[in-house]
Amino acid sequence: MASSAPAGTINVVDPHPLNWLYITWNTMEEPVRTDEKGYLRNSAMEEGYWVDDTTLEIKLREGITFQDGTPLNSEIFERAFVETQKWKAPHPPGTYLNFDPDTELQVVDDHTVRMRFPVADGLVLGKFRGFHLPSDRFWDEMGFGYKTLGTGEGHW
Repeated sequence: MASSAPAGTINVVDPHPLNWLYITWNTMEEPVRTDEKGYLRNSAMEEGYWVDDTTLEIKLREGITFQDGTPLNSEIFERAFVETQKWKAPHPPGTYLNFDPDTELQVVDDHTVRMRFPVADGLVLGKFRGFHLPSDRFWDEMGFGYKTLGTGEGHW
């Protein structure tokens, strides 16, 4: 029997309000994930360190490729940051999971980004747990409701 590459579109018909979580966690990357004991572990983020009290440098893991063949790199991270910073409340559990609107992101190289926060942010690793890193194709073709709503705001 010959095998073929995966192709097609998944249409979710179950209206359960948490379906988006299951889809994003299985089709997107996050800088960190939780292990079976609930501890944060690096995922797309290979390492991160504080340059000073308000500047975090993040080294992304090399070799991660999305289902569409796009490699994960700093530009993917930057696009996710820019897109979600457009929203007033990108995280339904509470705005404490949002990055401050004055946070700046700088691409250092293909796998390194630097985030500058206006004030020290002790929750950044927790925020990274819900910071989804999809390929450009996601943003260009769907983007949390952009096609139907014109924005990602309120997609929850």
